[in-house]
Parts: sequence; C-alpha cells; structure tokens
Amino acid sequence: MKKKGRDLLEAFRKTFLTLQNPTPRQIKMDASSERYCYNPILRWNPQVEDYFIKAYGSLHFAQISKALTRPSCYSCIRVNTLKTTSDAVIEKLQEIMRKSGSDNDVEDINFEEIKANKSIDLDMAEKQSCLQNGSVSKCQIPGLEYVVFVKGSGPHTIDYGYAPDKPPKEVLVSRKCAEAVLRGAQVYVPGVMACSAHVEEGDAVAVSVAVEQPAPDGGWGLGITRGTVLQGLQTDPYYFERNGLYIGQGTTMLSRARIFRASQGIAVDMNNQVFKLPSFHDVLEGEIFLQNLPSIVAAHALDPRKGERILDMCAAPGGKTTAIAILMKDEGEVIAADRSHNKVMDIQKLAAEMGLTCITTYKLDALKAVCKRNGSSDMTTLCGNKDNNDVVIQSSDLRPLENGGSSTTTVGLNADTKCKENVSNEKANERTYISKADIRKNMRRMRNGPGRNQSLGGRVENSKGFLPNSFDRVLLDAPCSALGLRPRLFAGEVAWTIDKTAVAKHTHNMKRTSYIWIQLFPF
Repeated sequence: MKKKGRDLLEAFRKTFLTLQNPTPRQIKMDASSERYCYNPILRWNPQVEDYFIKAYGSLHFAQISKALTRPSCYSCIRVNTLKTTSDAVIEKLQEIMRKSGSDNDVEDINFEEIKANKSIDLDMAEKQSCLQNGSVSKCQIPGLEYVVFVKGSGPHTIDYGYAPDKPPKEVLVSRKCAEAVLRGAQVYVPGVMACSAHVEEGDAVAVSVAVEQPAPDGGWGLGITRGTVLQGLQTDPYYFERNGLYIGQGTTMLSRARIFRASQGIAVDMNNQVFKLPSFHDVLEGEIFLQNLPSIVAAHALDPRKGERILDMCAAPGGKTTAIAILMKDEGEVIAADRSHNKVMDIQKLAAEMGLTCITTYKLDALKAVCKRNGSSDMTTLCGNKDNNDVVIQSSDLRPLENGGSSTTTVGLNADTKCKENVSNEKANERTYISKADIRKNMRRMRNGPGRNQSLGGRVENSKGFLPNSFDRVLLDAPCSALGLRPRLFAGEVAWTIDKTAVAKHTHNMKRTSYIWIQLFPF
C-alpha cells in the first residue's frame, strides 16, 4: 500500500506540473492600478519563515509564498460513482457552464510551452494534452478516472472605474471569505466586515480583503469593527491596508443597512473576479463533491475493499470518509470519528446527501480510540447509536466474514421492529434501552428520507474506543498546520509544532513527501 501511495503521489506531481497557471501579462500600471490590484504579501510566523528560508533558500521560498496566495488553476471534483459517472458529470457541467457563460472565461494552456520545458516528462505531457480540449476534463492518472477537473483562469486585470477624488464604492470582506471567493464562491453576509456609505442594492462595488495586521501586544488582529464605513480616500484609517488586496468587482444584492442586519444570504454577486473559477454551490448535489486532489489520493492509497471494516480517525468534515465509502461500493462499514459534536453532525449530513448507508459516526477523541483490555481475551464492548438505532458489537475475535459481510453486526433495517426487540430483550442482551419517543422520531426520519437540509437532531453517539485488531484498515488524517492550502492570505499564526528532523527529510526529498508538502510546491 505504501508503494501504491508513492506511485500515486509521483504521478500527481508530474501531472500537475503541466497545469501551471499561465504567466501573467506584464501590464504597465498607474498609481490607481497599483492600489486596485491583487498583489498580496503573505505574512508568516517569524520562526516558520526562518526555517523555510534555510530549507528552501530565500528565492525559492519567495516563489512558494507568492504561489500560496493564488488559487489553483483548476477545481477538482470527486464523482459519486454510486449515482453517476464521470462522463455524465462532464456533460452536465459543460451544459451548466454554457448556460451561465462561464465557459467563455477559461483561458487555454499553451501546450507547446509545456513541451518546451525540458524538466517535464514529455510522455506525461502528451497524456495530459486532452486537458487542453475543454474546460472540463477527466483525470488521466490511472485509477483516478472518477476525478474531474474544471479549468479556471487568472489573474485578470479589472477596471474598477476609479476617477480622481471619486473612488469606487467598496465592500471589505474577511480573509476567510476572500479565500473562498478566490475559489469561485460569492460574498455572503457573514463575511462582510465593512462597506462604503450609501451603498444600495444593485450598486457596483470593488471587493477588498481585510488581512490580519500586527497588534500592539505582539499578536495579530484586524483592528476593524464590523459595520465600519469605508471612505476610499487617504483619510480612511484602513486605506493603505487595502493596497493590492482587491479580489474583484460585484453587484450588491442588499443595501448597506440590510447587509449588517441580515444573518444570512448573498451580500455581493461576484461577476468580475481576479481569478475566475466556477461556483459549485447547489450544483449536482449528491453527485459531485469539491475536494482537493491530495485528499482524494490519500483515500485512494488506502485501497479500501468491499465488506471491510475501516476506521477514519479525525474524519470531519467527511470528504475522505465518503470517498472511502464510495470506493467500497457502500458495502462494509466505515466508522467515522471526530471529537467535535458539530463536525460529526456535518459528516452525517454529507453521508445522507450522497446516499451512503455504510458510514457510522461517533464523537471520539482519536487519542482515546483504542480500548484498554481488562485482562479478558474475549472482552466485548457494546455501543448503542441512539440517532440511527444501531447496536454495534465490537470484539477483538471478530473478523470480516468470508461472504463479504462485516465483522460488525448492525441491526437497523426495520426501525419499528428493531426498537421493540431492543426493549423486550434489553436484559437478556444488555442493549441500550430505546424510548418510544426515539422510535417515533426515527420512523418520521425514515419517512422523510435523508437529505442535506434534514435536521438530524439530538446528540451524536459517544464512543469509548475500539478493541485492538478490530479494523481492516485505518486512515488517520491528523490535524496539521494546513500550510499547503491555496489560496492562503495569512500565515502569521501558524505555529511550528512538527518534528524538524522529519520535516527536513520531507523538504529535501520531494518524491517521498506527504501531500501537504506537495501542495507547497508552486505549480
């Protein structure tokens, strides 16, 4: 499995050297253009920056730092092969893009320039030539045909309509909101930090970003109160902080007063962005899932099989969990654990949206995932899932059945019958008592059917851990610094907590690096 993972990462590295963003055209800019442009400077934790400069060299690290502030030139989509196919999804997406007109915004990659780069494997470049034929295409890495790429473009120069002493109306958004907008999202109400005076519904506004600044106490902070009025002139206290941080132009969907009174909804419809990537909000819901390719590769390298019992530790928000379940054809059992109640609920909602039934969720700290034995070799732990009315029997002696069944016994096909049996046999089988209210709640849920907007309600089930040797495979995507996520507009609060010896090994041997470091490579 290790060899398969390394082979996939190597193919991944070679493939996406062919998908570099086109070199931006050098445009002579006047004073206003220098201000109203997108040219952020990524701020780092000094210790992290010092270490990376020593590892990569100042010039290479500067290239990495700049690349991280830009979104990838493509969006990666994982297809739910239990519901549809990659070809069908490509056809639907192309039709959607034709109707929206976004297909005309995509710039072609110059394949001749790619071949001219002698450092790129020409055979791999030839295999990727099909990516030049359209904005939506299928992944050509063997085994990953269920992945679809949607090509974007940028950076683009935008005319914000600046005139001397008459700056454009502005909307200032939070950094996280801006990072989402750079990937194709709209500006939603919670992401708006400040706005020009007299902004009405339907106004054209320049959208800029509020990035953390050094605070007097030595930390970092925005220093701006939500609802602040932006002046757009040099008398504005936040005027210089917005230089080079304009991500596009849009049309307001609400007036200034309503933006700061509403709790949800779209505040600005982004119709002219620096980086143009299509939005996938509410598009082919349940059939596709927007996910970074390294995350898909991680689930694929696990090589899950039908009928196996697999543990996904630190599973939220559920991208890899659902990827594993789909690779298993929804046959077997995937135990998804996370220590956050809300995050576990998100996993349940995503699984319901994608129509997956083999996923069982638990609230559990991954550090306590293994039960301690009490000295008995045949110790059995019973865990009842109140929300799904499942009773899971875990034992170190149970293994996957030869007929493809799971080592876990799950009773849950008929909610009414099962719940009555649980109540009547409570003492005999030592199962968790389930009230009549829980029975009625579950029956209503089954009648309504699963869905993204269905409120699951209640509390997620806790787990005290699992017995050793009770899973066929385990995936641990541990919380990390997330340095490789793109785009990234601020890294000042990233702490250096990784073993430096291991990091140095990964840094100087890119072929065997983890996928996080692969993303740091500026392609």
